[in-house]
Amino acid sequence: MMKFEAWATSENRKPLVVQGARQVGKTWLIKEFGNSHYRQVAYISFMDDENMKSVFDGSLAPSRLLEAISIATNCDAGSPDVLVVLDEVQECPRALTSLKMFCEQRPEVPLIAAGSLLGVALHQGAPYPVGKVDYLDMYPMTFVEFLLATGESGLARLVESCDFELMAGFSEKLTSALRHYYFVGGMPEAVAAFGKGANFDAARIVQLRLLRDYEHDFSKYASPELTEKIRLVWRSAPSQLARENKKFIYSAVRSGARARGYEEAIQWLVDAGLLLKVSRITKPGLPLLGYEDKDAFKLYLLDVGLLGAASSLDKSTLIEGSGLFTEFKGALTENYVCQALYATRVIRPYYWSADKSTGEVDFVYDFKNTIVPVEVKAEENLKAKSLRSFVESNCLNCGVRLSLSGYREQSWMVNIPLYSANALPEKAYKIMVSQTQANPTR
Repeated sequence: MMKFEAWATSENRKPLVVQGARQVGKTWLIKEFGNSHYRQVAYISFMDDENMKSVFDGSLAPSRLLEAISIATNCDAGSPDVLVVLDEVQECPRALTSLKMFCEQRPEVPLIAAGSLLGVALHQGAPYPVGKVDYLDMYPMTFVEFLLATGESGLARLVESCDFELMAGFSEKLTSALRHYYFVGGMPEAVAAFGKGANFDAARIVQLRLLRDYEHDFSKYASPELTEKIRLVWRSAPSQLARENKKFIYSAVRSGARARGYEEAIQWLVDAGLLLKVSRITKPGLPLLGYEDKDAFKLYLLDVGLLGAASSLDKSTLIEGSGLFTEFKGALTENYVCQALYATRVIRPYYWSADKSTGEVDFVYDFKNTIVPVEVKAEENLKAKSLRSFVESNCLNCGVRLSLSGYREQSWMVNIPLYSANALPEKAYKIMVSQTQANPTR
């Protein structure tokens, strides 16, 4: 909600484009924001409003469009205290084009455009008002938001505070809540189904339906040939994450598969927000983008709960910690951390692996001209040989290890509890600055 409030009060406000995968809560949050901050919300959905689509086929003069929106919604669209919402805007490309006109001619009108497959639509050549809009990407609910939604507001405040000393007294409760989050994930409908009564079965029913809905979208928005490739990549992603070496392998999608045949399918899933792509870097130089190895990458699912559902992970396996979970916990934990990094909206994660050895660092990102390597441990394992070697051989300030162990600092590393992954990147940056001051020779 804070991101919407910052946009609404900005002096240089432009129409806001909200992107995110289907069912991450875009429409609900936009309406909630509109109802609490504006006199009225003039809401249009192009998914099922053919009349409004035809309106945008004509002149895109803002005065004409606002008049039509006012009639359709019975609201005073055009008034500064009425929020105009154009939802599922990827279904009406000319509505996207109109945002340029609104920015230039009616900047006082608060306007939000949202879409589930905007990234796909734009890569298919839909005209876009470059430089005339603001952006907001939405992701599934974070662990803190999950705690709030399930009635654990005290734990949520504790995690947000990064009071690691106090947190140590609640580590067992936080670890249990984190395992619940691994199963339920952050898709709002699944979280609501789980509720305060911890109904795992109800959450799983929602997750399985969402997975089916996503596959239906493949055929709706892609050609038959591309649809089949998208489906194969999508279904192979969980099993590829379960491997010790999580680098994406084309031949694991289909025997004999090559990059040329599946790159478009992967890009479709990334553009749709269903997969999170983490590329390899060859060395930790600034900016990391300049050292990206485009041929090596990992693909994580948008939501850790959906990863478990797609992998048929049983609730008892996860909650009780059986042998199967022991084998799969690394994939779930890395997916959780990847989600948390993406949800910051200010960093892009990469990973590093050695050319001629087994050394690997799970995630690497740059923030405020500082390179931060992150090692992810699913439980209390404190060994981080690759992280230490990476930090010392590249003369970095220090690294971050995320594990179920408590907070601790060493000259080359700081250990942060897994349930405090939200401490990245701000808290980690402050710690690394203090580490530099304490170890000026590094």
